Amino acid sequence: MTREILEALIKIAILFGGLMTAAAYLVLAERKVAAWIQDRRGPNRVGIPLTRFRLFGLGQPIADGVKFFFKEDVTPAHVDKVLYWLAPIVLFTAAVGIYAVIPFGSVLPSSLGLEGEAIHLVIAPGIDVGMIYVFALSGIAVYGVLLGSWASNNKYSFLGGLRSGAQLISYELPLGLGLLGVVLMSGSLRLEDIIGSQARSGVWNIFVQPLGFIVFAVAAFAEAERLPFDLPECEQELVGGYHTEYSGMKLMLFLVAEFVHMVTASFLMVILFLGGWHFWGLTGWEEAVDLPTAVVRIGVLVVKVLGLIFFFMLARWSWPRFRFDQLLNIAWKALLPLGLVNVVVVAFWIEYGDRLASMVGLANKVLMAGVGLVALVVAWWAVTWADPAAVDNRPVRWSAAETVAGRGEDV
Repeated sequence: MTREILEALIKIAILFGGLMTAAAYLVLAERKVAAWIQDRRGPNRVGIPLTRFRLFGLGQPIADGVKFFFKEDVTPAHVDKVLYWLAPIVLFTAAVGIYAVIPFGSVLPSSLGLEGEAIHLVIAPGIDVGMIYVFALSGIAVYGVLLGSWASNNKYSFLGGLRSGAQLISYELPLGLGLLGVVLMSGSLRLEDIIGSQARSGVWNIFVQPLGFIVFAVAAFAEAERLPFDLPECEQELVGGYHTEYSGMKLMLFLVAEFVHMVTASFLMVILFLGGWHFWGLTGWEEAVDLPTAVVRIGVLVVKVLGLIFFFMLARWSWPRFRFDQLLNIAWKALLPLGLVNVVVVAFWIEYGDRLASMVGLANKVLMAGVGLVALVVAWWAVTWADPAAVDNRPVRWSAAETVAGRGEDV
């Protein structure tokens, strides 16, 4: 018991320090990506404090963090102080607590472990309901946003909270449907088992469930509340949205939690659909590995996650923001039926896939990849045909009578 507690505490310290450092420097990376897209330089002045070494602006996150510590921490007189202070704590705790079940690799050799046992690269290994735990904590994050908006006693904050509640609850449904196909295929809710099933077969879930991946990825974008889904805090309309009345360290908790959500979404997409730490010819699939293979697996996982984070950043600085009606239409009229189709296709294949593959004379996974691609094309076409307005981003055309009526003139 003492060994397990000590090992968990070491993992928590490493994870928390690494996660906060990564969040700080990923903000710098995003600012440089934004500068690259907008054809400017970005932050490049701040280097090592009290020296002349600029180091391409690598000291900027340190300066930003120090600035937050010294900013005045204002609590407005008109807020509900208990809920006002509780909201950022709830949101930040939920965002970080999810990482208790997210694996950062497979295992480290027993020669490095305490008492000669292998080290599982996850804080709480063997949690059989890992994905339910992730969804439970992501649901708690909604309460943090709603508490902050209500406690602020501000109309902009309140409108941002209403938007956020509607958005997060709406997109949890397609997010769960995108996940359900993976759970059915792997037969487990443990993230380690989901990675293991992909590694053993050598076929990542994105190849056999492309429709499920698209549904999950779009829903994860919306759950992270980043452009083009950042309606709860769009500065052109709501000043700062649900955190308008926050400043200092309380505001930093909100901002860090929001950024950590993006990192979490990237980890989940990699683990569920992109094979986790697996890569052909490099990592193998066995659980017991030597130290070089364990390090390679960690590196493969990190590279995949960073690639998805880079895509998040490109999307933020490339695509315009949706209108709120478009945002909800995408959830209810596009992603929800597509997610249901993916679950039905996966369930059908689990029941009849082996027989169909033997009849056709192809490998099960090869035939399922073809079926998944056909399901993606057909389902997408059916949704766009059934409700073109849900997937059409062009301005709504008014008739001549509606134009005249809008001017207040007699028809």
